[in-house]
Amino acid sequence: MLPDEYRTIDFFTEDALPVPRVAPAEAELIAAEHLGITARAQSLGSQQDANFLLHADDEMPAAILKIANPAFSTVEIEAQDAAADLIASARPELRIATVLRRPDGSPRRATVDTEAGPAVARLLRYLPGGALSGPRHLSPTTVAAMGTIAGNVSTALRDFRHPGLDRVLQWDPRHADRVVAKLAGHIDEHDRRTAVQAATSEAWAHVQKLAAALPSQAVHLDLTDDNLIRRPDTRPPMPDGVIDFGDVTTSWAVGELAVTLSSLLHHDGVEPHHVLPAVRAFHAVRPLSPEEAEALWPLVVLRASVLVASGRQQAAVDEDNAYAKAALDREWRIFEQATWLPLPVMIRLVRGVTGMADDEPARTGQADTPVRPLLRDLPAGDITLLDLSTDADSMDHGAWMDAGTEDRLAAAALADGAAAAATRYARARLTRTPALSAVSTATVPTGIDLWLGRDAVVQAPAAGRVLAAAPGRVDLTYGAQALSLSFPRAIQPVVSTGAAVQAGEDIVQLGSGASLHVALRDADGPAAPRLVRPEYAAGWLALTADPAPLLGLPVDADLTRERNLLDRRDAAFATVQEHYYADPPHIERGWRHHLLSTDGRSYLDIVNNVTPLGHAHPRVEQAVSRQLRRLNTNSRFHYASVVEFTERLAGLLPEPLDTVFLVNSGSEAVDLGMRLAIGASGQHDVVALREAYHGWTYASDAVSTSLQDNPNALATRPSWVHTVDSPNSYRGRHRGTDAGRYGPEAVGVINELAASGRPAGAFIAETYYGNAGGVALPDDYLAQVYAAVRRHGGLAVADEVQVGYGRLGHWFWGFEQQRVIPDIVCVAKAMGNGHPLGAVITSKSVADRYRDQGYFFSSTGGSPVSSVVGLTVLDTLCDEDLQGNAVRVGGHLKRRLETLADRYGIIGAVHGSGLYLGLELVRDRTDLEPATEETAELCDRMLDLGVIVQPTGDHLNILKIKPPLCIDIAAADFFVDMLDLALTQLGHGHTW
Repeated sequence: MLPDEYRTIDFFTEDALPVPRVAPAEAELIAAEHLGITARAQSLGSQQDANFLLHADDEMPAAILKIANPAFSTVEIEAQDAAADLIASARPELRIATVLRRPDGSPRRATVDTEAGPAVARLLRYLPGGALSGPRHLSPTTVAAMGTIAGNVSTALRDFRHPGLDRVLQWDPRHADRVVAKLAGHIDEHDRRTAVQAATSEAWAHVQKLAAALPSQAVHLDLTDDNLIRRPDTRPPMPDGVIDFGDVTTSWAVGELAVTLSSLLHHDGVEPHHVLPAVRAFHAVRPLSPEEAEALWPLVVLRASVLVASGRQQAAVDEDNAYAKAALDREWRIFEQATWLPLPVMIRLVRGVTGMADDEPARTGQADTPVRPLLRDLPAGDITLLDLSTDADSMDHGAWMDAGTEDRLAAAALADGAAAAATRYARARLTRTPALSAVSTATVPTGIDLWLGRDAVVQAPAAGRVLAAAPGRVDLTYGAQALSLSFPRAIQPVVSTGAAVQAGEDIVQLGSGASLHVALRDADGPAAPRLVRPEYAAGWLALTADPAPLLGLPVDADLTRERNLLDRRDAAFATVQEHYYADPPHIERGWRHHLLSTDGRSYLDIVNNVTPLGHAHPRVEQAVSRQLRRLNTNSRFHYASVVEFTERLAGLLPEPLDTVFLVNSGSEAVDLGMRLAIGASGQHDVVALREAYHGWTYASDAVSTSLQDNPNALATRPSWVHTVDSPNSYRGRHRGTDAGRYGPEAVGVINELAASGRPAGAFIAETYYGNAGGVALPDDYLAQVYAAVRRHGGLAVADEVQVGYGRLGHWFWGFEQQRVIPDIVCVAKAMGNGHPLGAVITSKSVADRYRDQGYFFSSTGGSPVSSVVGLTVLDTLCDEDLQGNAVRVGGHLKRRLETLADRYGIIGAVHGSGLYLGLELVRDRTDLEPATEETAELCDRMLDLGVIVQPTGDHLNILKIKPPLCIDIAAADFFVDMLDLALTQLGHGHTW
């Protein structure tokens, strides 16, 4: 009997919907006899339909054969195909799995017999590229793209009408409560079944309050990672295809987005906050109403509950369905993530990213003025506020790392005469930050902590009712809010649960030395943890209020000061001066090899060769402070520090390099170095390496040929600059042992210039190829080139800006590795440990020739402060054996990276020496295709895991690894461990 074409599915009248049992051979027969295609059938997984990929004679995919569950009628299938055609027409940028058609335009669709009865079979367009399913971590751009597609599908289907949409599906969120009630018995584990039922009850109650205001329309209702297809060869994977219209129906429009969000929650490393880019993207295409924003996360929870219950039921009734069984763990992971935070917290976060939250991104709500102060006879003027934020002076010198810092600071305040010491509401506490952590930690306080220096009575600030009273804790009403008081468990409050209290009535008596935690929250909201993670702070703080007024303390009115900081930067600071990351952390403190954000996150710094001693080194700070108290002027004045510093610096170089110029940066140093070479040689042409960066001044930029710093670098060089091949032994023209050919070829260019009457006055190169990712120059390369340029009257200029000062470990200067002595050495970066300081060192004879061009003067180059900084850096490099640390830690780090290369094919090479390393990422180890996009995605994922690392090289496919030289083994191991984790999460341990 053929299915009634006007009948539609009612899930609640069906016992089960097992997948039709169709063998590949039967599928091939159906395709040939009914649909006009001869092909090999490959079975694909499905929850309720039978799907096959059909391969043509050449084994190329030809189409998808979909045999619908017999429970679905022809009119429902027609609705699905019509919806697909509509979206394909409305959104041509999307690839849609539409039904294939015969020459006469009719769909390739037929009713066929199966063991379970007549079923509709049809051919659908095959979309190459693969789904986004699997455990792979999805980047914010991919997540946002999924939200955009959901928004576009929703707008395309808004006015779609069809009788086949009138269905009762188990996936329709309008029936979620009934579905869970019907199927929950299939969840065998009591604790899981109870959790699903409780979550469903809470979420359903919330949605029902809003249901009347939620618009309904036609929806795809299955825009998941399984059904969104990546555009072929996109990296990171970007979806542009939509398949599987089997759940098309009429339902709440916002359910479209809820389905997409839920499908993200099982991916490696994905937490609820990671799905918010999809919400933002959907909202930009198809704006959510306030009611929809309020209902969205409860619908995610309902979807998760239905997935768990339905998955267990399907696995039970369809024992041979490997697809359904394989999904069980994934579905439970989705449920755990969906219910990890209280609904009101996630609702506030959703409202925040849609611009609907009150006082976004962090609520600055405060307690009403109390009738009586919370602490009797303890005036606010006697309370010292403790600043535990990233900006606090008390966090200097790594104090944030000490476990007892909060108690120590409180004790010091009490010793100075304060009656109490109090923390601040909502300001991230750096004291709760671990130095190395793959996830952010709870640093944002939802209340205030006090340390008492004398006896105090806690009294009711207004009339109210005691909600709970027990040793160590009292909760009472305060207007529409709940006031929570926590104190040592040994202390018994003087009120009891349920009692009415009047303003000024005693609550608890606390002795000197006791602690008190005070928190205010919405009376009908969840109890907030004392500290919450920054990513979720806006959601939690929206449910709480600053209790400072209860203590007579001022409210922190500056909580939203960071909201528009990046916009202000872009408005006033030339945007060509780019910043790391699209959504950068706000960094305001550094310590050793750590960088610290204002939300209390510690990041391992893997890129900062500007601070070889480490951030905020006390010796540098003290030296600068001492000198600023005495004198800071220009180097035309006579003072000792400039003499002592230049003597020390010249003493680090071989003869005849004995004369020093001091400037402020590497760009200035290179610029001056070339002017010295040209002036001394009288020859104006310069030879430089390709793929090099030397600075931003006119002259240093002229010899910078890095295509990433200037895509037109080679085409826009002035006529006096001549380039030779990058002597890159890994990916250059000559590789491996053939790299020895670079030297003679460069010599040939220098000789040809001389023969043409334009001998080079200078040859400039990094002595260790820093910009290319720490690639060592071929043996004897500089010896050959230096000899050639000198034969024709030119000078050799060594750019040591990045690699000098002991970073290479085995050599203090990069030119030592090449066993050469330059005529001019340019230095910067490491010299000042973050203070602007650069130098050019040359021979007295070359320096004296500069007078032919006039005189040289730098206002702050060689100032007393700069000279003292330079001396302090040299002293500390020696005293702390940081060059030796580069050998030890750098060697350990390189060995561990090489071990990773054995496991991940994307790692092409590990370059470098000491603590100047480069990890080159390639798509193929044979043709060395650069993995540029993968490298960018990896850097973003590493940031999420607590590591700041950036790409370098002309293809931006090399991780530049040049941390402060004080980095230790633990931090090096953390970096490699996070790199290992990120590579696995991003799918590089296998092929997509």
